[in-house]
Amino acid sequence: MKKKPIVTIDGPAGAGKSTIARIIAGELNFLYIDSGAMYRAVTWKVLNCKINLNDNEKIVQLAKKMNIKLIQSGEKLRVTVDDKDVTGKIRTTNVTKNVNTIAAIQGVREVLRRKQRELGKKGGVVMEGRDIGTDVFPEAEKKFYLDAKPGERALRRWRELRTSGKKVSLKSIYEAIKKRDYNDEHREINPLRKAKDAIVIDSSNMMAQQVAEKILNEIKLASKFS
Repeated sequence: MKKKPIVTIDGPAGAGKSTIARIIAGELNFLYIDSGAMYRAVTWKVLNCKINLNDNEKIVQLAKKMNIKLIQSGEKLRVTVDDKDVTGKIRTTNVTKNVNTIAAIQGVREVLRRKQRELGKKGGVVMEGRDIGTDVFPEAEKKFYLDAKPGERALRRWRELRTSGKKVSLKSIYEAIKKRDYNDEHREINPLRKAKDAIVIDSSNMMAQQVAEKILNEIKLASKFS
């Protein structure tokens, strides 16, 4: 039986990677892997255990022992850590504020990269993140880089938070996104960048379904000639 392909979707924060990846995985009946959720899970555990954020060795050892599971439930993704559901807990402001610090630790990236490669070794996965097509699965059959203007990404995030009842200024979200972009692009280990063979899609003026359809068409087109 022919191995199903690996599809990677990289891009900056707020570009819509998670939404698009879920749609693509659902349409293809592939496994959806949210790499960002895995880094958030480690961050949540570190904060919950009150470990000093500068103690890299202790953080890496903690990451090695953690049992992180991504459980698809319809269109939603549940995240568990050592059999505890932390789906909501990993999306708190405190986790968001500190996840970049944890993601910049080389040992943590190595631990999670091994876990991610194990999940995707059989193919038939859609994985999104910052360095999936460049570092985790450089051999992936189809790679995409999803982008959008910072202002549009901030507006999307603001609307999302407002819908969930959280009050935060658009300006503060915009500034946070710009800061995160800078940190992601300039970190020493596996910085955010476009894979040379990635198809770049600017979603600034596109609806999620339009982006998903474009990606699905590219995948189907490639499969005809593979």
